[in-house]
Amino acid sequence: MVIVSAVQHEHYQRPDWFTKHVFNRAVAVLTRVGFSVWGSRVLRVRGRKSGEWRSSPVNLLTYNGKQYLVAPRGHTQWVRNIRVSATGELMLGNKAQPFRASEIPDDEKVPILREYLKRWKFEVGMFFGGVSAESSDAELRHIAPDHPVFRVDPPG
Repeated sequence: MVIVSAVQHEHYQRPDWFTKHVFNRAVAVLTRVGFSVWGSRVLRVRGRKSGEWRSSPVNLLTYNGKQYLVAPRGHTQWVRNIRVSATGELMLGNKAQPFRASEIPDDEKVPILREYLKRWKFEVGMFFGGVSAESSDAELRHIAPDHPVFRVDPPG
């Protein structure tokens, strides 16, 4: 008898040394002093186990009048933390934008992923397995489970 595991492996691409130690830090420093690099923010979310604030540079997408966070690298630590807390802060300089987060179902991600790729493909395109803003809806839907998306709303 063959037993097949039902465990689904979540997609996650770890940053390379340059990204982690140079690029992300440079964007975070610029964002912390109040300069947004192509929509960059510093995401602050409480750790799901420690309760301590954790920070990550992110790109804040505005699409159809709403704001979204897309996880190009997949199911990262910030994604796991935000799923538990459902709240956080987006920092630009010393200005904090508190928010509550709602995860977007895979079937609703296609236009958001397309817009994200239009804006930041030069920076994150390598994490989308050859899929681009010009790809078909079916191709974008196929990769949607690998890229969590959260709508960012004011707390309330």
